Amino acid sequence: MHKIFVDGWQGTTGLKIVDRLEKRKDIELVKLYGEERKDMRARLEAAAFADVTVLCLPDDAAVEIASSADASVRIIDASTAHRTDPDWVYGMPELGAGFRTAIASSQRVANPGCHASGFVAILYPLIKSGVMAPETLISATSITGYSGGGKKMIADYEANGYAYPRAYAPEQKHKHLKEMQYVTGLKTPPVFVPIVAPFYSGMQVSVPIHASALKGGMTLSELKSLYSDFYGGKVISVGEAFENGFASAGALSGKDSMRVSVDGNDERMCVTATFDNLGKGASGACIQNMNIMLGLDERTGLIL
Repeated sequence: MHKIFVDGWQGTTGLKIVDRLEKRKDIELVKLYGEERKDMRARLEAAAFADVTVLCLPDDAAVEIASSADASVRIIDASTAHRTDPDWVYGMPELGAGFRTAIASSQRVANPGCHASGFVAILYPLIKSGVMAPETLISATSITGYSGGGKKMIADYEANGYAYPRAYAPEQKHKHLKEMQYVTGLKTPPVFVPIVAPFYSGMQVSVPIHASALKGGMTLSELKSLYSDFYGGKVISVGEAFENGFASAGALSGKDSMRVSVDGNDERMCVTATFDNLGKGASGACIQNMNIMLGLDERTGLIL
C-alpha cells in the first residue's frame, strides 16, 4: 500500500485530494492534526515516511519544507513556488513522453496552475511543433468558478451572492503569467484576462488566433488535426466545446479531464480548453502525477 502525506490538507485543494484518496484501497493517507500540522519536525518526519508528499501550502511555506526535506523525499508541490524552477519537473505529462518519464523518476514535481493548465495545453503544441513562432503576441481569456480562489473567496462568494462574472488582475501581473510564458517558450507574456464567475467550479481558457500567425497559414481543419495528433486522449482530448451555439465553462465540472476545441474559420480561430479548476486544474492533476510517480496507471482514481 502506498503512503501519501498531504501537507496542508485542510485547504481547498488538500481537502479535495484527501477526499479522493480516502476512497482508494491502494492508498494509506498520512495526516497530521492539531499543533503537529504546524510543527516542522513532525511534517518532515511524515514526508520522510511517505512514498509521496503533496504540498497544498502557500508559496513561502512550500519553499520552506521543500528546501528542508531530504533530497530523497518525493514531493508534488501544488503551490506557485516551483513551477518555473528548472530543478523541478513540470507536472503535465500530456506535453510529451519526456515530461511523463521525468515525472515518473523525479523527486520534485511542480503541479501546474489552473489558468496556466489551459493556456499551456493550447500554446505548447503550437510552439513545440514550430507552427507558431515564440515571438508571436498572444492574448487569452480565462473564466473560472470561484472555488479557484480558495477558502477566502469561497466564503466571500457564498456570503455575498455575486450575480455577475468579475474580471480581475488588470495590471497584468497575475501569478500564473510567469509560468504560462516559461513552459510554452513565449518570448512575451500574453495579455491575460482572468474572470471569476458565480459558480463553484469549472474553467474555460480561450486563445484567439489569426491564421496569419501560424506558419504556412493553417486552415481550421489542419489546426484541429494538429491537436488531435498531439493529445492521445487519456486525460486531455480534442472535441467540440459548443452546443447550440454556446460553450459552457462548467461542462467538465467535477471531472479530472480536459477538452481542447478549435472553432472559427480559416482566417480567425479560437482554441478553447475546458476543464475543472479543481480537477485537471488542481487536485485531479496532483493525483494523476502521484499515480505516475508510483508507477500506476495515471488514470487510477480519476473521474474522467
